[in-house]
Amino acid sequence: MPLLELETVELDRDERVGWITLNRPEALNAWNPQLGHDLGLALDRLAADADVRAIVVTGAGRAFSSGADLRSGALVGADGKPDVGTPLREIYHPLILRVRALEKPVVAAVNGPAVGIGCSLALVCDLVVAAESAYFLMAFASIALGLDGGASATLVARVGLTRAAEIALLADRIPASQALEWGLANRVVADHELRAAAGELAARLATGPPGSHAAIKRTLNEATYPRLAEVLELEAELQQQRAESSDFIEAVTAFLQKRPPSFSGG
Repeated sequence: MPLLELETVELDRDERVGWITLNRPEALNAWNPQLGHDLGLALDRLAADADVRAIVVTGAGRAFSSGADLRSGALVGADGKPDVGTPLREIYHPLILRVRALEKPVVAAVNGPAVGIGCSLALVCDLVVAAESAYFLMAFASIALGLDGGASATLVARVGLTRAAEIALLADRIPASQALEWGLANRVVADHELRAAAGELAARLATGPPGSHAAIKRTLNEATYPRLAEVLELEAELQQQRAESSDFIEAVTAFLQKRPPSFSGG
């Protein structure tokens, strides 16, 4: 029986491993406000469960997460104008910071496309196991936006500035094999082996010393992400500026009309 009944997230426990499954498969697990709310509740529930010593985050269906749901209307304010700053600050940032602050190891089991904020979620986890068919895509530049979800920090931490710039500026798909070579993923396994491989890794972590894991996460955070909250705020500020640009409006219009965008530089 699930630990909590949630609308867009499945939450289960297998002995000492907590499983969080993003569960909007019809939308490729795109993020809307409800998914953000449910994911926060799931993380809080597992954080408070002393019997859970490791956590796996994965996606239902054929995607890990396709990013923000551009059709949900969540990126439009009450005045009808683009508003990305509010959902970033109220929904996304607390989740990203929560994953890093958790004293328990978090494993991302990337079962398919990890795009935009979905990719950011995978990269902020402690370890990443990817299926062979999965890919990683920082798609922000393709819709005239900057990075968000802490990707400005996690990309550089994982692959270095040279490759982070290529991933972010070109907005190309990074297949699982390349992700492993570059450091976006720790392990790549056959698609049908992903759940078992992620479960075995998490179970191994769950048998380890929880105090040691908490200490390691804390020092890694201090060494690697000492300004993560500040980076997130800067991302939100610049993302709002981009959301008000004519290029972003053109990108969303082109997306909905299923055509390539034509950027004017506005």
